[in-house]
Amino acid sequence: MFKITNYKIYKHAWIDKRAPHFGEKLDSTSISELLSNGGIMVRNTYDFDCEKETSFWYVVKDKFGGMEELSSKKRNQVKKSLKTYNVKKVSAEEILSVGLPIYQEACESYKVKTSIITSNEFRSRIASCEKMGRSDYWCVYNKETNEAVALAINTVFEDCCEYNTMKCKPKVMRNSTYPYYGLIYEMNRYYLEELKLKYVNDGSRSITEHSNIQQFLIDTFHFRKAYCRLQVEYKWWMRVLITFLYPFRSKILYLPIRSLLRMESFARLSKNTIK
Repeated sequence: MFKITNYKIYKHAWIDKRAPHFGEKLDSTSISELLSNGGIMVRNTYDFDCEKETSFWYVVKDKFGGMEELSSKKRNQVKKSLKTYNVKKVSAEEILSVGLPIYQEACESYKVKTSIITSNEFRSRIASCEKMGRSDYWCVYNKETNEAVALAINTVFEDCCEYNTMKCKPKVMRNSTYPYYGLIYEMNRYYLEELKLKYVNDGSRSITEHSNIQQFLIDTFHFRKAYCRLQVEYKWWMRVLITFLYPFRSKILYLPIRSLLRMESFARLSKNTIK
């Protein structure tokens, strides 16, 4: 049953605050109620982990198989990572102390350029996480120097965990010490084996393609695509703008607009897969 309290505005769009398996299709009355309370659009997913292959998905893992589930090469890379680094679940204070340089250096290295987070923005992000009260923070430290080289910020629900943010200093991504391997392995172990959650989730299909992390998780740690339906609705003037720009989507270079039109294409394809 629709409750407006289950939704929040994020970057001008209404999204569901709950884990993706709670998502439900919204009717026109519910969409109107959301848009009458702010925002310019609604981005909603439903029919999570449906059997039919669709244009939209979440990247999830629901079983932890230890070292045995990894290929020989990947197993050695995880071992090298855990030999080089300490992977720790840390406090908000610690992530505030060491996280900003990791975040900034990682963003600067993306092939698709994005704005670099400021100190105030980073502090605001962690304050919002703490206010929400469901966040876990992880750091990866070099065992010899104790330098923090990677981080993760996760949202923990009652029965699943979403890997919201993973960042790593580019210099250690290129020196064959594999910091992400140990971080992801230990988080998978903790949430799936120790806490026995239903699944961990790296989020939905990217509309910006600024990173290849999701394909890395699929190829290396046996994450999979949990297909779902995507529903996107707009305020009337935004709908007019999207309809006008959509035929020119391949020629638009401005990333925010291009990403919006990419999401619109996913939503249209999702409608076409519904029988």
